[in-house]
Amino acid sequence: MMENIYPQGSEVFAKVNPSQKLTVRRYAKRVYYCTIQESPALKELVYYERELMGATAAPSGKAV
Repeated sequence: MMENIYPQGSEVFAKVNPSQKLTVRRYAKRVYYCTIQESPALKELVYYERELMGATAAPSGKAV
């Protein structure tokens, strides 16, 4: 049985919009239901695992 990589409550980023922080609310049937951290009242976003990246892989947005 396959398990999800990102547990409930994890901070993740969508590959199509890496500047937007998401929180995994639910994982069901190989689909992640995420809320936008800055606007939790907005509609949930739905992603497959391959469309997400973990918090450590997100760009910092700061120049070095």
